[in-house]
Amino acid sequence: MGAYILRRLMLMIPTLFGIMLVSFVVVQFAPGGPVERAIAQFQGMDVDATARVTGSVEGDFSGSDNGGESGNAYRGSQGLPPALIAQLEAQYGFDRPAHERFATMIWDYVRFDFGESYYRDISVIDLVLEKMPVSISLGLWMTLISYGISIPLGIAKAVRDGSRFDVWTSGIVIIGYAIPGFLFAILLIVLFAGGSFWSIFPLRGLTSPNFASLPFHLQVLDYFWHLALPITAMALGAFATTTLLTKNSFLDEIRKQYVTTARAKGLSENRVLYRHVFRNAMLIIIAGFPGAFIGAFFGGSLLIETIFSLDGLGLLGFESILNRDYPVVFATLYIFSLLGLVISLISDLTYMWIDPRIDFETRNV
Repeated sequence: MGAYILRRLMLMIPTLFGIMLVSFVVVQFAPGGPVERAIAQFQGMDVDATARVTGSVEGDFSGSDNGGESGNAYRGSQGLPPALIAQLEAQYGFDRPAHERFATMIWDYVRFDFGESYYRDISVIDLVLEKMPVSISLGLWMTLISYGISIPLGIAKAVRDGSRFDVWTSGIVIIGYAIPGFLFAILLIVLFAGGSFWSIFPLRGLTSPNFASLPFHLQVLDYFWHLALPITAMALGAFATTTLLTKNSFLDEIRKQYVTTARAKGLSENRVLYRHVFRNAMLIIIAGFPGAFIGAFFGGSLLIETIFSLDGLGLLGFESILNRDYPVVFATLYIFSLLGLVISLISDLTYMWIDPRIDFETRNV
């Protein structure tokens, strides 16, 4: 076990390096950049997050000192002193070659030094920690609720395969999966958040303005009161995949010979189902947990955070990409990639807890 864990930890190093390298190279060819954004702000122009450079792409990122208007690679920089352009390049670190900037970034990230945001007066790590409660709340509760309902429902459908209960519940979960989460979120707002009908739930934020002055039990109620609509909107589409996967996995195990043998020995149906079938059928469900959690924790919550005015990591990452706030973009990418790799390892180790017959020491990777 120890050798397997060590191998997996060592494999995380080249994996993280590859993710960051590919992302860094892609960013070099992205239109616009922080220097051009700063130039636009100096000239009192609206900043277009997708603005293109008029010169070569390399001119935006190489940090070369352009000696005049004719050689200036930044659109809209005409009339600005070359010294100011060079100062902006140095401020954002573009006065150095790309490979030097990448090496410096990787060395800083290894030490968990993520630097400062370009456009916010705060360090990146403090900014991430500030947004973390919202994303943790959405991702954790959505995943727990989804699995907590989908697994028992999938087992019940497998036991009652082909029955009216199975057909009706399949129709419901498939319809829920077909409805986009953001569309259902808007429907919930219209119905229950002061739209055209009832005003039962709050429309924005994770807590009320007077949250700090409330007693503890009211703080808990206030917290879940604010989460009710976002979690419902996010979890609706998550039921279908896990429910049907659980059902099919249990059906596959129920039809195997060892189940027939266990029943022939006189074991009760519950003992056969939860003592023998459950352990084998749940392996494939656990394999999907890391992807489900990370997806809900980051990418899956972007639209929900926007609709319900929840300032979390999904919205932070999206805005940072649009604003070319590269320290935040790369830091969040690094953190979530590392988090995904660690959760994937924990998921694999959980296999052994459920099925001790699995031996990691005999594996090559």
